[in-house]
Amino acid sequence: MTTQVFEKNWTPDDRATLCFITHNSNILLIRKKRGLGAGKINAPGGRIEPGESAEQATIRECLEELHISPVNPQLRGELFFHFTSGYRLHCGVFLANQFSGTPAETPEATPLWTPISQIPFDQMWQDDRIWLPPLLEGKTFRAWFVFEHESMLDHKIEWNPPFLTIF
Repeated sequence: MTTQVFEKNWTPDDRATLCFITHNSNILLIRKKRGLGAGKINAPGGRIEPGESAEQATIRECLEELHISPVNPQLRGELFFHFTSGYRLHCGVFLANQFSGTPAETPEATPLWTPISQIPFDQMWQDDRIWLPPLLEGKTFRAWFVFEHESMLDHKIEWNPPFLTIF
């Protein structure tokens, strides 16, 4: 990386999760209404609360944001974000192909069922176009990104790492 921000002693300010839910040839995305990335399209997710596992946070965030519960979400990737402001975020990426409930709009998010072939990357974080298509094709990953505000400055990605080290 041109920006040496991911040193051995790098620690996140926050830990979070994302959960991409697929069904047939569609993916359930959200238009985020508030918080980091407000206005962007993403997957349901958010910060892990004290005492909560990453999987528990994934399920809780899906319930809060869309009133659904993913069934057996699988950890498929890790994202390490470093913003030039100094903020650092470690995010576990989960994938599920079943859920209970009916997606509904909440104060947090608007649900968007989207054909996988038509994912609106131009309305998402810049890093998503790098790792989301391979994730949906079955690859696992570990990726590091440097952002200045909403602009990606640098990245590094490791495909199919031997293990994922989510919290």
